[in-house]
Amino acid sequence: MIGDTVRERYINPYTDFGFKKLFGTAMNKDLLISFLNALFSGREVVRDITYLNSEQLGSLELDRKAVFDVYCENECGEKFLVEMQKGEQEFFKDRSIYYTTFPIREQARRGTWDYELKAVYTVGILNFTFSDSGRSDFKHEIKLLDTETHEVFYDKLTFIYLEMPKFNKREDQLVTMFDKWLFVLKNLSSLFERPAALQERIFNRLFEAAEIARFSPSELSNYEESLKNFRDMYSVITTAEKKGHAEGLAEGLEKGLAEGAARKAMEIATSLKAAGLPVSEIAKLTGLAPEQLQSL
Repeated sequence: MIGDTVRERYINPYTDFGFKKLFGTAMNKDLLISFLNALFSGREVVRDITYLNSEQLGSLELDRKAVFDVYCENECGEKFLVEMQKGEQEFFKDRSIYYTTFPIREQARRGTWDYELKAVYTVGILNFTFSDSGRSDFKHEIKLLDTETHEVFYDKLTFIYLEMPKFNKREDQLVTMFDKWLFVLKNLSSLFERPAALQERIFNRLFEAAEIARFSPSELSNYEESLKNFRDMYSVITTAEKKGHAEGLAEGLEKGLAEGAARKAMEIATSLKAAGLPVSEIAKLTGLAPEQLQSL
């Protein structure tokens, strides 16, 4: 029986439990393989993956720990970090770069080693948009480039970020598998039945894995807790955004009034000086500093 906090038919993939249920278990690894192949549009074909330890410790005792949502490697030994980011962080890009150091450093070998590395891919599914980007496109693929030639300097380190709020395709606009995957990730928890556009076999597996009614009692309990945490965090974020907007309006109004008052004081000071009053008296009457009156 579905608990009081759950009303949807399908799981919310933005929750920790939901994301790991769909993409972080060996039972459902075909879902992750399909998503990655759709993401790379055939350029990086993943035939199989092996899940790795998602908790990484630094090489020194004082190093910070990194906990990944999903960490795996393909049959070629290339590493994939797949993260669901529910809210914007001040140093999100720094965190993303920091996390990639773990799958890079763990490739070091004892004894003789020529420093050859396997590729590392970081995939961020973002439930927010970059505040410093005015671009309308939602997919960003970043590599190390030569700033003069704009040619790729190193092709074994790739960051892919998907700004999900910018993806607004309707069901009748879905063409590629990539479109379909983003559509289902963004809309899964609000669907009551499987959309006609998602007829590929892999989506059979997806909707079976995502149907809440199929959960065991322990899975349902864990999902409800994860859903509550997600909703609480969402509430905190939206409240902070509204408060920040209100404070911004108040600050702007206060600034505008102050600027208007300053202009009015200067106008009065100009008239008083034209009438022959000394600067010291004008300063007392208007509240302006004598230095401000020197230009009159």
